Amino acid sequence: MLDNATRSALERITTATLTTVLLKKGLRNVWLRGARPLTPQAKRIVGEAFTLRFVPAREDLATPESWASPKSTRGAIEAMPEGCIAVVDAVGVKDAGIFGDILCARMRKRGVAALVTDGVVRDGAGVIATGLPVWCSGIAAPPSVAGLTFVNWQEPIGCGGVAVFPGDVIVLDGDGAVLIPQALVAEVTALATEQETLESWIMGEVDKGVPLPGLYPPNAETKARYEAEKKKS
Repeated sequence: MLDNATRSALERITTATLTTVLLKKGLRNVWLRGARPLTPQAKRIVGEAFTLRFVPAREDLATPESWASPKSTRGAIEAMPEGCIAVVDAVGVKDAGIFGDILCARMRKRGVAALVTDGVVRDGAGVIATGLPVWCSGIAAPPSVAGLTFVNWQEPIGCGGVAVFPGDVIVLDGDGAVLIPQALVAEVTALATEQETLESWIMGEVDKGVPLPGLYPPNAETKARYEAEKKKS
């Protein structure tokens, strides 16, 4: 469970820093490809993944009647807890919108923090008007059943080429979306917080005119100077 202190710390860390820290931990594939903010985002968003999965459309299953099924996107939305980030595997389909304005409005009403998908949404202006933050690959008018079949929620998925398990932590900002495996959240948050502090100090040194070699990345001498100055502050 994502506690408030960890959430608050992650809200101050860029996705760029997180990908670097995760890379150092051996995790290269954590960047959700194709998920970009639908509108400019000033605020970083952090939450646990609530997963939804589509597969390519099959004509006997992908019908408007399927929207009334208990196992539908409507049912999934009603199961979403407050503060979660809905992460949707749309198998990269870009000509069928997974959600429109009504579904996004309901998610917003339920307190869902954001929607992330490697697919697209429809009713673009209406979705934006709901105020639900959305990271996606664009907008398309056709409904989901034109290209996708909804399968289930809260099971492992692939989104943007990344394996996402329910409860993994997602961090969103203007650069895109990054995943932190649930088991590594505490460690990665601590390392990333220190990395942000170090890079802020390095930026100050750059402003002073210090050359980059030995500064970034810092060599032993630079690290010692950084630690000494950190103790003084």
